[in-house]
Amino acid sequence: MTTLHDPLTIGSVELKNRIIMAPLTRGRAGSAGIPGELMANYYAQRASAGLIIAEATAVSPDGRGWLNSPGLFNDAQQAGWSTVADAVHQANGRLFVQLWHMGATVHPDFLDGEVPVSASSVRLDGVLTTPRGRDRELVAPRPLSVEEIGQQIRHFVNAARRAIGAGLDGVEIHAANGFLIDQFTRDSSNQRHDEYGGTIDKRLRFMREVIAAVCAELGADKVGVRLSPTNASWGINDSQYRHTFTQACRLLNTFGLAYLHLLEHRPGTDKAMAAMDYMTPLLRRHFDGPLLVNGGYCKASAQQALDDDLADAVTFGTPFIANPDLVERFATDSALADPRREFFYTPGAEGYTDYAPIA
Repeated sequence: MTTLHDPLTIGSVELKNRIIMAPLTRGRAGSAGIPGELMANYYAQRASAGLIIAEATAVSPDGRGWLNSPGLFNDAQQAGWSTVADAVHQANGRLFVQLWHMGATVHPDFLDGEVPVSASSVRLDGVLTTPRGRDRELVAPRPLSVEEIGQQIRHFVNAARRAIGAGLDGVEIHAANGFLIDQFTRDSSNQRHDEYGGTIDKRLRFMREVIAAVCAELGADKVGVRLSPTNASWGINDSQYRHTFTQACRLLNTFGLAYLHLLEHRPGTDKAMAAMDYMTPLLRRHFDGPLLVNGGYCKASAQQALDDDLADAVTFGTPFIANPDLVERFATDSALADPRREFFYTPGAEGYTDYAPIA
């Protein structure tokens, strides 16, 4: 029987266990988006995970719309990520970084008043904290031109190149949660009538071209992709979601990726999408490579996912915040500490690197 503590190979990386740290936005990179010693310490503390997928990281200035989130589009940011990679590797960990463009969810406050970009001029639902205050409502974006789409693809490639240059083990392309790639994928936000909109194939074209370009730069064995087939973040949806995401999996099979990472909450859990099908079992059958699953798992349900051949590994988000030694706690059946949510996005060490290990 495969257990959470068994090793796993994903692409070019050997993992010591199947307990993966999910990407978690924590807002500790400062206004310039540069990871520092605090972030390096945070990730090194969690290096016992089979793999750390570091937090969503902007590939370009116009894609960065979360306060104090990191970037990977200039030399200073790359140097900061090098510090993080060194710390994780010294602790015998493995580290990918999630590459991110927020698209229509970037507020103009981050863009000197300019409107954000997306697939179409569809305003998404929601508010964000910006440099000008809390609860700033999103605005209608402007559609990217075909030429600008090519520029955005190059931003992903350049960020991926910088990630490897910084010493990270690979990258995860963020194609989930209603951000730019997902805005092209879903028909609620993609209302284009050119080669990037309309049919499922055309709506998947942007994702396909980003992945192809990044794989050509790094090798597919250093590239993972995250999808969220039933996630309704920012009010986004897809009227053909079953067909869209099964087709996406068939597309991903052509690349030989290191893994596919699915965010989907299980039926019966608090965040499950009751009005939609649970897609993970179907997508497991359609994707040929290693599958990572995420969505409110505990130790028991994660082991059950392995037993049922639903996944090859399970990613944990919130449990890793208060339990940097989560792998050891699972191994010894120790109680888990609760996170202090008031410090999820604050700038300092409190509620970030000050959680105590097992007594």
